[in-house]
Amino acid sequence: MIKVAIAVTGASGSIYAKVLLEQIQRLTDQVAAVDLVWSSNAYTVWQHELGNKDYEKFPFKVWEKDDFMAPFASGSSSYSTMIICPCSMGTLGRIAGGISNDLVTRTADVMLKERRKLICVVRETPYNLIHLRNMTTVTEAGGIICPATPSFYSKPQTINDVAYTVIHRVLQLAGLNADGYRWGENPNSPSLSGHP
Repeated sequence: MIKVAIAVTGASGSIYAKVLLEQIQRLTDQVAAVDLVWSSNAYTVWQHELGNKDYEKFPFKVWEKDDFMAPFASGSSSYSTMIICPCSMGTLGRIAGGISNDLVTRTADVMLKERRKLICVVRETPYNLIHLRNMTTVTEAGGIICPATPSFYSKPQTINDVAYTVIHRVLQLAGLNADGYRWGENPNSPSLSGHP
């Protein structure tokens, strides 16, 4: 059982956050707590891209981005994992620069300094040299860069299936056991249909 902090930033790719939250909601037997932090633009991008306010339906505790009283803002907490999904280049840059100016970047700093899991689902294309160097810096500091780059060998049938190819990897990286395509282990599963 792990405690997970999830941050959603204003990068394009709200569908990744949606699928992540739906899937982690199914893993209650593996997570002791799930807490959310939203950047200023995350709600706006979600509404624009997905056309709804379904982010309101999830049962997880939501913390304001400037509320440093959140338990995971301190290394003394028992939160072991942070997932930033999607992770904007601005957020990544602040993490790489050690700028803890809100709860998202402070929590990322805590994860790095405590040698815990920080998973950044970066969403941008193309990358410029600054982006690449920031990814290198975060990786060298112990973070995991997991680009929102779908795979297609599982033959996904829907846009949610496509997004899940990324989220399945994120869940694996977080140490969670989720159903999904594994190369060479379930080659007769052509689709991930059934996953929302």
